[in-house]
Amino acid sequence: MADPRDDEESAEGPAEGPAEGFAEAPAEEPAQVLTFIERFAAEMVEAGMQRMAARVFSALLVSENGALSSAELSERLQVSPAAVSGAVRYLAQVGMVHRERDPGSRRELYRVHHDQWYETFTSRSGVLARWENTLRTGIDTVGEETDAGQRLAETAAFFEFLQGELGGMMDRWREHKATM
Repeated sequence: MADPRDDEESAEGPAEGPAEGFAEAPAEEPAQVLTFIERFAAEMVEAGMQRMAARVFSALLVSENGALSSAELSERLQVSPAAVSGAVRYLAQVGMVHRERDPGSRRELYRVHHDQWYETFTSRSGVLARWENTLRTGIDTVGEETDAGQRLAETAAFFEFLQGELGGMMDRWREHKATM
């Protein structure tokens, strides 16, 4: 049985209507939109993302303003609010969505970042740096001359290379985006 704390709207009473500037969710998504949500989610699952998180992210990505409530996500995806809650928790933890209050309402909306992919990749730079540092500690632990030490050194060098390239790539993206 789902924990009622997982459905934040249930603890706050019924969801209020959308505030100014927020469109009401369509009662039914067109079939082609639902098909796209499932197709893109399947691609993300193939790349390693959790299935429900991928479905929630896809639904947010195709929503008109990039934000939906737990109830809207549950309805669109035909899943429980608890499933949405777990998926949103994961997506927020990895920096792919954030929570905000619906203006004039007590309900929370879950929103994809405006420049989602830029934010996702630039935040990975810190992760790569931490992994590189940890790998370098591992090299000292197992010995630089061992096979394991050499594998760790190559992996650390790869992460160091990615960090260096990521900054330049993001700069080029900003320049490219300005021309679009």
